[in-house]
Order: sequence, then structure tokens, then C-alpha cells
Amino acid sequence: MRRALIFGFLAWLVPFVISVAIYRIRESDRPLFESIMAIVVAGCASLFLNLYFRKVEQRFAVEGMLLGLLWCAMSVALDLPLFSYGPMKMPLAAYLGDIGVAYLVFPAVCIPTGLLLDFKTARTA
Repeated sequence: MRRALIFGFLAWLVPFVISVAIYRIRESDRPLFESIMAIVVAGCASLFLNLYFRKVEQRFAVEGMLLGLLWCAMSVALDLPLFSYGPMKMPLAAYLGDIGVAYLVFPAVCIPTGLLLDFKTARTA
């Protein structure tokens, strides 16, 4: 569980830091900013899932489902105070529609990867 939480925090932190670093692009070219951030979040999901699964030997589908949901929930929970009470003061619906929805990438990457690994290990057993 500790590794899942650490990787979940990092999977939130890296996109957050990058979004702050390239915030000016958001103001000048919103579609480019959104594309970059989608790639960053998907890349983080893939990277940290790969690192996490290196120590998993069974139940990949269950682990993938739990990780995807955990990392999505963690990212929203870490973001909400910053975006609700911070300088942006976004209403919840606006946050979920603009930023929060991007974190659905975590279950979208983790769940099928876990299913695929379960399938592959079942065929070789």
C-alpha cells in the first residue's frame, strides 16, 4: 500500500509541476496546453504503473483496478484544496469538467494493463 500511495502522489505531483511550469501556454494556446497535459498524465500513469507492477506477481487485474481508482481519487483530493481555495477558486463542477476529468486516465491505463497482464500470465501458466 505504501508504494501505491507514493507512486500515486508522484503521478499527481509531476503533472501538477509541469502544468505550473507551462501555465503561460494555457493562457495563449489552450488546446496545446490540454494536449501536453494529457500526454503528461498518461505518461505518468504508464511509468508509475510499470514501476509498481515490477513487484507484483499475481492479481494484476485487481491491482490495476485498485491503483487506477486510488490514483484518480488521490489526484482529485490533492487538487481540490488548491483549485477550490487557492488563487483559481474554481467551483467543483468547473474543476471536475476542466481538470478532474483528466485523472480518469489513471483507471483507463491501469485497469486494461492489469487485465492484459492477468491474461498473459494465465496463458503462460
